[in-house]
Amino acid sequence: MRIIILLALLLLAPQMAQAAEGYIDVTAPVSRKLKLYPAPTTGLVGQVTPEVSRELSELFGMDLGLAGPFEISGNGADADLILKSSYSTQGGNITLECRLVDRVLNREVTAKRYSGSAKELRRMGHAFSDEVLRALTGEKGPFTGKIAYVTKISGNKEIFVMDYDGHNPQRLTNNGSINLKPDFAPSGKEIIYTSYKKGNPDLYRRELFTGLEARISSRSGLNAMGAYSPDGSRIAMVMSKDGNSEIYLVSREGKELARLTNNHAIDVSPAWSPDGSRIVFVSDRLGKPQIFVMDADGGNQRRLTTNGGYNVTPRWSPKGDRIVYARQEGGGFQIHAINTDGTQDTQLTSAGSNEHPRFSPDGRFVVFSSTRDGAEAIYLMRVDGSSQTRISPNKAQNSSPTWSVNW
Repeated sequence: MRIIILLALLLLAPQMAQAAEGYIDVTAPVSRKLKLYPAPTTGLVGQVTPEVSRELSELFGMDLGLAGPFEISGNGADADLILKSSYSTQGGNITLECRLVDRVLNREVTAKRYSGSAKELRRMGHAFSDEVLRALTGEKGPFTGKIAYVTKISGNKEIFVMDYDGHNPQRLTNNGSINLKPDFAPSGKEIIYTSYKKGNPDLYRRELFTGLEARISSRSGLNAMGAYSPDGSRIAMVMSKDGNSEIYLVSREGKELARLTNNHAIDVSPAWSPDGSRIVFVSDRLGKPQIFVMDADGGNQRRLTTNGGYNVTPRWSPKGDRIVYARQEGGGFQIHAINTDGTQDTQLTSAGSNEHPRFSPDGRFVVFSSTRDGAEAIYLMRVDGSSQTRISPNKAQNSSPTWSVNW
């Protein structure tokens, strides 16, 4: 319904349409999608390369088709919106101009010009997809973010990053050991992860653009499941130095700041609320793993999930209203989402076994791993469970995805 109202505003007056920025709620089910036509790319100067035109058309179609408010159209005659793109190259550089046009009013909704190396063409395209969502919804898209994940493509469990759509996979670790559970810093400039490369499961922090790395926690036993606080100043993590797995707070340098859980049960998988005031985690203190929530100082610990006998790997939404997690059902796991007060527990997946859910930085999508096509692979879906799409760049076993805020 909101889409229809926005369309009416677009038809009535450009001024009203501008005032409607932020009006589309792309996380809500829609009954009427805006038809969007990605027009063939043209040349700013000279001829276009067919491969470039095809690549951009496919990129815009995937980005904006997944977003929800749009139906990608094959022609402009009946489209509500037309996405026009043109480019030129000089040496190894490329300039890309993109415009989103209201076809009925023949009015430009937004336009951007990007310049960079030819290798950055896809990034430029994703940037304009982000801009289209910002112009129509008031919230920037997540398509320029990167996804870090664990892959066995080399035979060992190494950490790679890739574009959100599976393109441009790049190796981060190459130590021939077991590397697990990457988590991006809020800045998008570094990750933390657990590695067995020195024998013990220790926590490492790695700068993504320099490759500089530090082992920040190497206490006896487990040092794992690190999660940055929203301001990046602290890390919630699991250590077993005192016997069983408990949740601690440490600084970015690994200095222990506080012990948050203290019991005979196993407490794991901490994840922060977006305002940094609470932490969701998994505990088997009542017999089997369930999702719990506590204040960021460890106080007020309380059970969240009351359904299912085995619930794990929770993650808080960027908007703070939902928590996704994996529930054991039959011989595998399915992804659920639940309100932070324990209501509206909704199953989102059903095919194969699905684990490791993480929200996109704008909260529109959930990325996760699934065995539905055989080997564990990475998928994404909208937060309502629709548009489940495989993005794994290879046929190797890929798991534990996490989506960067910025890149």
